[in-house]
Amino acid sequence: MSERTVVVGAALLDTGRLLAARRSAPPDLAGRWELPGGKVEPGETPEAALVRELREELGVEVEAGERVPGEWPLKPPYVLQVWTAHLLPGSPDPKPLQDHDELRWLTGDELWDVPWLDQDIPAVRKLAAEWPT
Repeated sequence: MSERTVVVGAALLDTGRLLAARRSAPPDLAGRWELPGGKVEPGETPEAALVRELREELGVEVEAGERVPGEWPLKPPYVLQVWTAHLLPGSPDPKPLQDHDELRWLTGDELWDVPWLDQDIPAVRKLAAEWPT
């Protein structure tokens, strides 16, 4: 089996809304929307990576929740796994600190109002299927 690197994406949920982040870099991804997150470092759990990445990228403190079923290929050797996450009490509001130029909270009716990155679409579809009505 070849080596692979897990990239964690955060389905950051707050009062029936999902946080979407617009990429500012690299140029081929700029302007498209994603679930924020990043690479799991050696020796780090996906949940710990999620907490660290959201602190670095958005300046927030979160608690990792459940993994969204599935795994989606990115450019080799990367694969995307998505986990739900919730802001901890007292956490500041998310701000686009790294790699993003805009954030948007989307309700279930607004999930498809932004042009998601192709690799995030299957996870967003799974989240939409579970969305409370």
